[in-house]
Amino acid sequence: MENRKKIVDIICKIVLTAVVIPLSFFAAVFCGLIFYDEFIGYGLMAVIPAFFIPMIWFKDRKKVLIGWSIFFAVFVISAVIRFGIREYDRSITVNTTPNINVHEYLPFDEESKIVTLDHEASLKLEDDLPTLDGAAAVFPVYSAFVNAVYPDRVKLWDGYFEYNNTVGGYILLGEKKTDIFFGAYPSEEQIAEAKSNGTEFIYTPIGMDAFVFFVHKDNPIDNLTSEQVRAIYSGEITNWKELGGDNEEIIAYQRNEGSGSQSMLIRFMDGKEIMEAPTERVNDLMSGIVERVSDYRSKPSSIGFSYRYYLEGIIKNPDIKILSIDGVAPTVENIKNGTYPISGPLYAVTYEGNENENVEKLIEWIISDEGQEIIEKTGYVGIN
Repeated sequence: MENRKKIVDIICKIVLTAVVIPLSFFAAVFCGLIFYDEFIGYGLMAVIPAFFIPMIWFKDRKKVLIGWSIFFAVFVISAVIRFGIREYDRSITVNTTPNINVHEYLPFDEESKIVTLDHEASLKLEDDLPTLDGAAAVFPVYSAFVNAVYPDRVKLWDGYFEYNNTVGGYILLGEKKTDIFFGAYPSEEQIAEAKSNGTEFIYTPIGMDAFVFFVHKDNPIDNLTSEQVRAIYSGEITNWKELGGDNEEIIAYQRNEGSGSQSMLIRFMDGKEIMEAPTERVNDLMSGIVERVSDYRSKPSSIGFSYRYYLEGIIKNPDIKILSIDGVAPTVENIKNGTYPISGPLYAVTYEGNENENVEKLIEWIISDEGQEIIEKTGYVGIN
């Protein structure tokens, strides 16, 4: 009888141990998802077995409980410290990457944020629809074009209305898989890639915007010269005190190669080599439509760059401050009159040899008064 009792006891312990192990896994996944923290998830995979398995197998549970309590206390303290660091990091972070919620800017949707014409567009396309694609900052613009000109059966990612951002968008255009890309001028690598596919890009300016640099609102610097910005991004100037600011290291954030804003930075540098940025200071968007968002940490010592409309029209974050360059603020008026020194065109980019006649018709309409009305209502500067 006693042996049978021991056997049953061992079997029960084995069963409970077998339950604890997968239980720790599911609890870790569940809590990791709730707190969005791998440390908590992996920690629980160790904490749960560390408590239950000794309590199941050891007779002296008091010592186990004391030892486990110390272990658990260390884990909780570590988790609290990690949570505090994460929340502090979040409090000094301004997300300025392409995190646009495209579903807020869809065509043929009464709740959409896109602008509309107060009359029927003079151009209506029904067949041979050009496939449109674009950068994040331009999505509200070409979505409004779709709303004005395309039939209401067109939906996002249906083969005619696409959103792959700059890197993916230029790849597809160079492969002749889309017809028009809306965004900034491509990088030299993207141009070369199109040529390797037997085509060249054609550029039609459809609007204007300012390329801007921004800092945290607490940074006392309000203006930089073009040469000072180039010196920052080449690594020649590394402390704000060299520019009349606080004694703080300059944290200069960059974007991934091939993004519209990084390509614009390269052109702005005017041949001066850009310093190599640590990976944590580069926003990498190679993951396609579902982007891995990497934040610019906008401490008072950091600086980043983007386009005026994206910051003011989409991000609208009160914790950042757009700088004047060479004493000129990037206002609509200064972009129009050409006094802001880093203004650039917004392009409708096509590829050479496209035989779809509606591509040219659509571009002609975009640069007409109706298309320019949409561009200016959205927040860009028109070309007329």
